[in-house]
Amino acid sequence: MPVGVPPLGPPISALPAPSGDVPDPASAGDGPAPAPAASRRRRLPLVLAVVLFLVLAGVGVVVTRPGPVAGWLGEDAEPSPAAAGVTPEPNPSEVLAGPDSNAPLPTPEAVRAALEPLVGVPALGSRVNVSVADVTTGQTLYAKGADDGTVPASVTKLATAVTVLAARGPGYRIPTRAVAGAQPGEVVIIGGGDPTLSAGKKGYYPGAARLDDLANQVRTALGGTAPTSIVVDGSVYSGPVYGPGWDDDIPTGGYGGAVTALMIDGARKDPGAAHGGAQRVADPDLTAGRSFARLLGVPTSAVKRGTAPTQTTGAGAPAPGTELGVVQSPPLIRLVDIMIGESDNLLAEALARQVALARNQPASFDGAAAAMDAEVATLGLPADEITLSDGSGLSRRNRISPSLLTDLIRLAASPDHPELAGTFGGLPVAGWSGTLDDRYRGAAGTAAGAGAVRAKTGTLTKVHSIAGLVTTADGRLLTFAVLTDNAPPDGIDAAQPALDRIAAALAACGCH
Repeated sequence: MPVGVPPLGPPISALPAPSGDVPDPASAGDGPAPAPAASRRRRLPLVLAVVLFLVLAGVGVVVTRPGPVAGWLGEDAEPSPAAAGVTPEPNPSEVLAGPDSNAPLPTPEAVRAALEPLVGVPALGSRVNVSVADVTTGQTLYAKGADDGTVPASVTKLATAVTVLAARGPGYRIPTRAVAGAQPGEVVIIGGGDPTLSAGKKGYYPGAARLDDLANQVRTALGGTAPTSIVVDGSVYSGPVYGPGWDDDIPTGGYGGAVTALMIDGARKDPGAAHGGAQRVADPDLTAGRSFARLLGVPTSAVKRGTAPTQTTGAGAPAPGTELGVVQSPPLIRLVDIMIGESDNLLAEALARQVALARNQPASFDGAAAAMDAEVATLGLPADEITLSDGSGLSRRNRISPSLLTDLIRLAASPDHPELAGTFGGLPVAGWSGTLDDRYRGAAGTAAGAGAVRAKTGTLTKVHSIAGLVTTADGRLLTFAVLTDNAPPDGIDAAQPALDRIAAALAACGCH
């Protein structure tokens, strides 16, 4: 019988349509040479409950959320449809069948026989590393270069999700504050690192904090004093705004952009633009500051960068540093959903910096990468199998082993870490949602994976990856990761179906 477990967030259909992974950039180079094989790894405890199936029934299934999750999503005060006089619509059907905890465990020999012919195909190139494990027992069912650091592309976001949920907790909200400046009439807006902030009702991200709300708070706090200038304080972030190891066209190609502590709508020029490679503003912090100025009736020419003054005391008008207002982002559990479902790179970089801030590290590319590595070690996983330069996967310097990815997924399913379960709410479903919406449909040999695979994908020139969960024909839940970083440079149309055939083979096979 399926395990009825709730989604940790609204159905993906309630989110903006997915933008997909980074397309094959024409300018992308070979990247650095692959890292040497990592040393043997520590093993996770063998007993990991099948809690994950908290999410396997999750896309579109209307069920009650457990524990604090409803509170994180602000649902405590919601009336029931009956109480509101609304006739409830029928529950949508499940996308994924629930796992069967009594299903037979696949054997390594049978899994090897199913996968070996698919792993060595030319479309995946000369370096294909794979890990397949049973979620319930943790038993390794297939390993090929499983402990070798491999360029992960956007699959990096699984590590970002796990580490930020561990470091901050799923209910944490990122603040954007306004304080009184050093001069009379000066207002300082302090970016806390919330890229989902919007100027008003028509922002890109659902449920985002809004600058018009912050402006109303400021006007109330100032009383009759009219603001005259705006200072933008993004000093919580440090270092370069573009990531190390990014391809040259990433900053201008629409899938990346300047990473600043204050921005609105993920730095998009047009928050209503179609999803995908959206044009980004060059100076997200100043653009947000000018929007804030317009809301307060301040000329945009009176916006500059600076830092907030230390709070002092004084009579009359608000003393320098006095808080004038604050707005909060949606909870991290929602931000993680969107990051994974849309493969949102700037949101991923913001969440990586939250790991750095939680661990008292600089909120920079280097600080975030070091903090994420340290968080992996704190979780009891082999940190020598992950080396990061960013949190989005745009960097070709990133290295993650396939077995670390499958361990991260299993750990997030553990009842010992309920705070990590939010990792799964936004995972795309094969043939249904996110970056897998148009996959597992027409390509030969992939149909068995539709509705049975839930995974994060990654794509850069010569780099293709997929990692997530698959339910076998018998109902056994497996976790898998397949990473290749030396594929033919012009072979995306062949490489992605080749990856999908591997996951589909697991879905179709009882393998015992």
